[in-house]
Amino acid sequence: MNLRDLKYLVALADHRHFGRAAEASFASQPTLSTQIRKLEEELDVQIFERQPRGVLPTRAGAAIIERARRALLQVDAIREIARSARDPEAGSLRLGMFPTLGPYLLPHAVPALHRRFPRLELLLVEEKTDVLLAQLERGELDAAALALPAGDDTFTVAELFEESFLLALPRERAAGFPEQVRIEDLHAHEVLLLEEGHCLRTQALSLCELGGASERAGFRATSLETLRQMVAANVGMTLLPQLSVMPPVANNDHIVLRAFEDPVPKRSLGLLWRRSDARESLMRALADVIAECARHTLGMDHASERAGRRRR
Repeated sequence: MNLRDLKYLVALADHRHFGRAAEASFASQPTLSTQIRKLEEELDVQIFERQPRGVLPTRAGAAIIERARRALLQVDAIREIARSARDPEAGSLRLGMFPTLGPYLLPHAVPALHRRFPRLELLLVEEKTDVLLAQLERGELDAAALALPAGDDTFTVAELFEESFLLALPRERAAGFPEQVRIEDLHAHEVLLLEEGHCLRTQALSLCELGGASERAGFRATSLETLRQMVAANVGMTLLPQLSVMPPVANNDHIVLRAFEDPVPKRSLGLLWRRSDARESLMRALADVIAECARHTLGMDHASERAGRRRR
């Protein structure tokens, strides 16, 4: 048994298909298949059930695969210790963000991160929260910015910032709402929401339930930009996070934004990384830069102030 065999094992578990696993491993299919068979013979246990359309881990195989993942993560950690000793702020770092945060935070954060870490190559990944957590656990990501609470005790969490929600209204309906709204003002209204899997959907839905609003039936958007266009088209209202209405996002004259009175509904963001990662100081410094950048951006141009200028 060697590290290559463990990598083949994990690749086959992830892809459930010899051809796709071989392609992902930069190996030929016969080579990967042979090594998996040799590993099963060495351990004297069947790791995978072979099926016409792919493979499935056996019960014993699932336990073996889980330990193989851990072993590979520990090997990566050993390499990171050595690399960090040479230059903690060099190399590559795979950073994940979810779709209702990444496009709006990264234009502000990436320049600041490049200035602070000029030798660090940032590889950015955008996925939904559940996917990011799974990738982080498997070692496919090094860190992820997520809405809190998130993860479990296998991750270290550094709080980044809080982001307010605003009510986005079609201009035609804005007159029916006060300059500063309360959660209760949503009572009996229908709100446009994102599809399942977005953490923002869960957050917005909980606010709607608190205010007595309901979800607009028959419509679920795939992105914030779809929601924004539906509001502009006078289909309905929605809740938008503050960064998503700030430059470089363009103003839309058909949308009016209303800030909430205290207590203002917010979401908390944090940076997560594996506790086993040897780059603790780098991750802390990364979190500090992102947090400072976000707070500075939100403080310089508060979304409710811009909404007021639009109404005048």
